[in-house]
Amino acid sequence: MKKQLIALVFALMPSVVLAAGGEYPLESAEVDLRDKASLQDGARTFVNYCMGCHSTQYQRYERVANDLGIPDELMMENMVFPASALIGEHMKIGMRPEDSKGWLGVAPPDLTNVARVRGNDWIYTYLKTFYIDSARPLGVNNKAFPNTAMPNVLEELQGRQIIGCKAMPVKKDDKIQKDSLTGEIVMDEQCDVLTVVDGTGVQSEEEFDTTIRNLTAFLAYSGDPIKLERHRIGAYVLLYLAFFFIFAYLLKREYWKDVH
Repeated sequence: MKKQLIALVFALMPSVVLAAGGEYPLESAEVDLRDKASLQDGARTFVNYCMGCHSTQYQRYERVANDLGIPDELMMENMVFPASALIGEHMKIGMRPEDSKGWLGVAPPDLTNVARVRGNDWIYTYLKTFYIDSARPLGVNNKAFPNTAMPNVLEELQGRQIIGCKAMPVKKDDKIQKDSLTGEIVMDEQCDVLTVVDGTGVQSEEEFDTTIRNLTAFLAYSGDPIKLERHRIGAYVLLYLAFFFIFAYLLKREYWKDVH
């Protein structure tokens, strides 16, 4: 009974962690693990902007390079740090947990399995919803995870995001309303929404969305590197079982034909 309760607790942990992030509506990440270019761009963003604090210590540089189609030379030159590291090593960081806890208040977690715990949509929404909040120690807060201890490391790309007024699509019953004559989306100015200050980021809104989607895709791959292969093998297994079922059924009929 005790073992069953422990198993139930671990099974419920992902949903508990998700609930802790608040009730902010999540946006769909729509990641595609078959898109190697997307995964490569996500890996580059992760190494350049995230890996100063966060490791993915349960995967190796070489495995990532092979899976994502990155030549070993490019991987070593652009994504393996420090220079003394070997391509077969795990993707760890030099920052010590005790140091990061003193600087940030909490040690940044390893992100190898964050997509499996939090979900792709949560990561995508979280990374897009940082906003300026002078009341917080690091000057920023987050809509998806209120009072987060993480700084907005991607502000350079996105720009300074604040809570203000912005033209937003009108929705009714969660459906975007369109003009009956022109077919255009009906817009209305709403306040208390996230808006980026013009000219403060190097990427447009569409470019930043793509960057975050690619980063989310890389983290989704990190949590389950063999997902596509598993699905491919699973399809063959199901085809085999369907084929075997025919012979099993015919054999059953042969055995039972004389049983009355």
